[in-house]
Amino acid sequence: MPARQTPNTVGENVTIRPLQEADLPSADRIFRRAFATFLGAPDPITFFGDVDYVRTRWLADRSAALGAELEGELVGSNFATSWGSVGFFGPLTVRPDLWDRGIGKSLLEQTMDLFGRWGTKHIGLFTFAQSAKHIGLYQRFGFWPRFLTAVMSKPIEDRRPELQWSVYSDVPGSGRMAFRRSCEMLTDSVHPGLDLQREIRAVDEQKLGDTVLLSRSGVLVGLAVCHCGASSEAGNGTRGFRRATDSL
Repeated sequence: MPARQTPNTVGENVTIRPLQEADLPSADRIFRRAFATFLGAPDPITFFGDVDYVRTRWLADRSAALGAELEGELVGSNFATSWGSVGFFGPLTVRPDLWDRGIGKSLLEQTMDLFGRWGTKHIGLFTFAQSAKHIGLYQRFGFWPRFLTAVMSKPIEDRRPELQWSVYSDVPGSGRMAFRRSCEMLTDSVHPGLDLQREIRAVDEQKLGDTVLLSRSGVLVGLAVCHCGASSEAGNGTRGFRRATDSL
């Protein structure tokens, strides 16, 4: 992917380029500081604890990780994800002292180019419903608010499940392709072209958690790609689904 220079609203030249492994520590610091600043957290460095949104997404698809560079220094990043016909992006973050200077817009322009090359049919994101700035930016690219999604939790109960269940990590190597194919058929029935195989493999290969398969009488009826523990998107002591957010 070629780097692109885009003059922002104050005339600075921002280069949008692929994010490199050497950029990840800086990208992680910007990610934490941006969210901590927006949400008013007292200690940006420890914000999000042992949760990792940056390295996990870069490892999942390095070609879909973008960095914003200003005068030779990384100042922002964004991560796109392709689930077949469905795509999403985030976290989109920019260094707080450079907010409102067009850097987030520059990142998003090249992100939309990625979706165009992939032929993505349906694109979404999660953002702050109370922020007119965030919503206004995304509306410029054709995104409009749809759902208010509650993030909820409850203690795990030890009970007898009504359905049979298994996990991807227990599937022998010779059977994993068929396992993923069954998952693809299920997700395609929910939304044409929706394909989570890349997500399932990323979670397994990075040891971020596992994928749970639910079946009834040998027929697949549900699945969940779950993050669990330190250095995942859920963090230690929690369970979580993969999700995207932003702070710019």
